Amino acid sequence: MWTRRFILTAAAATLLTAPANGADWRSQYPEVVFSIIPSENAGGVLNRYEPLMQHLSDVLGVKVTLRVANDYAAVIEAMRSGQVHVAHFGPSAYARAYQVTSGDVEPFATAKNSAGAVGYYSVLYVRADDKAQSIQDLKGRNLCLVDPNSTSGNNVPRFALDKMGIDPEAYFGKLLYAGSHENAVTALLQGTCDGAFNWWNTETETNVLRMAARGAVKPESVRIILKSDLIPGSPTTLKRTLPEAMKADIKRAFLEAPVKGREAWLRISDGKATGYHEVKHEDYQVIIDLNRFVDRLRRKPS
Repeated sequence: MWTRRFILTAAAATLLTAPANGADWRSQYPEVVFSIIPSENAGGVLNRYEPLMQHLSDVLGVKVTLRVANDYAAVIEAMRSGQVHVAHFGPSAYARAYQVTSGDVEPFATAKNSAGAVGYYSVLYVRADDKAQSIQDLKGRNLCLVDPNSTSGNNVPRFALDKMGIDPEAYFGKLLYAGSHENAVTALLQGTCDGAFNWWNTETETNVLRMAARGAVKPESVRIILKSDLIPGSPTTLKRTLPEAMKADIKRAFLEAPVKGREAWLRISDGKATGYHEVKHEDYQVIIDLNRFVDRLRRKPS
């Protein structure tokens, strides 16, 4: 009897003191949905991220599904409505999501690039055979931006242009939103625009090189005429109102992926990233301020 009572008592104590994780959140969330802003075509996103989704599924014990969105706003809205639990945003898209969801989005990690640095740059490409050497040489010509919620493809360029005294809507012949970084490069090479803003990490880690790796472009077909200061790294985020145990497990799974799921994790950066760096909301205050600046520009009378 003593032995039986001890076992029962110990079992009860375990149930009472065990953290509210494991089966508790998994029964409520049998599927975790991950989404990413469309920096490239859907096929490219699936090819790079599916192995990581499988690794995360194995670690978390629930299905982790990748949802590819058509534009930045769709990912933000999906996070707001609860259709997406985890999302990889650009810095400005994160700041916009924080605003739209009234703070119901929580950044926790960003990748360190091939040089071990946290952050990236905005660059302005022109075709290699174009005579333009500066932004002034593009006056009256067509410019491709990426998306209204893109950091390197819209907000940082607009801030830089404003500092130069340039009103892009008046300065360029046409101002076009390409929809993705990849589309912007394609539009540049097809002659739809004469300059295109894009992301750039290091000399060996760029969107153009990623496209070139699958034969979509030749790296030597474009050149850079403008480069920004360092931008805070793109954050992977969680919906803040998810169960705390669920968030803790997801964070741990992601942060341990560079070691425990290394091959799958390296795929997302074409083998270039060196690890994860933990981040918090305060790290993006400069981007929140940048978004406010861009919003004020949009409200200016023409």
